[in-house]
Amino acid sequence: MRIILLAALDEEADAFMPGKGKALDDAWPRVRRIRAHGHSILLAATGIGKVNIATAAARLHSLHGADLLMTVGTAGKLSSIEGDCFYLARSVQHDYGARKAESFVHYPPGAWPMGPANVEPYEAMADPGTRLPHACITSGDAFIEDAAYAAHLVAALEADVVDMETAAVAQYATSVALPWAGIKATTDDANHESAGDFHANLLAAASRAAQAMERLIAAL
Repeated sequence: MRIILLAALDEEADAFMPGKGKALDDAWPRVRRIRAHGHSILLAATGIGKVNIATAAARLHSLHGADLLMTVGTAGKLSSIEGDCFYLARSVQHDYGARKAESFVHYPPGAWPMGPANVEPYEAMADPGTRLPHACITSGDAFIEDAAYAAHLVAALEADVVDMETAAVAQYATSVALPWAGIKATTDDANHESAGDFHANLLAAASRAAQAMERLIAAL
């Protein structure tokens, strides 16, 4: 199987099978090709945010083809879901919609942002047996350091964790009829302490996610 595996940060990409594979000459994104568990894996560090990761997904898919798009790395925790590493069963964008005087109304990306609120999460492929808790991840181009907004994301979108990329991967995959999957480990609680907690916990969380992702790929 040809797998494109995307991580936003160098630290997240480098945690996956460190030292394995061969770097490719593509100028961007930085790519390492790994052959493992019977699969060909293109591992890329894309940079932060939805535009970076969606652009990288499209470029690598065009250049190399793919049977599966995946994302791995870290996230902030929103809900009371138990655990610190999650299979991303669903994803939804939290920053697409309509800003009204009284609230922000969420809509599916690309839909008309008007009329009755309507949120349709992207569904990941079936879990092949990770034994991880299943989470809904919400993504947007903002690092969340606001407990009140975190609570809003739980109430409005039934989100468990938050990052800045996964829903864009899911949107691209859905657009081109590819299955997608993701694993994220949490670094912080999306509150006023998040910036410090993120930096303190980044490497350990990236390692947890990377090890779980390797187990997932081995199960395919």
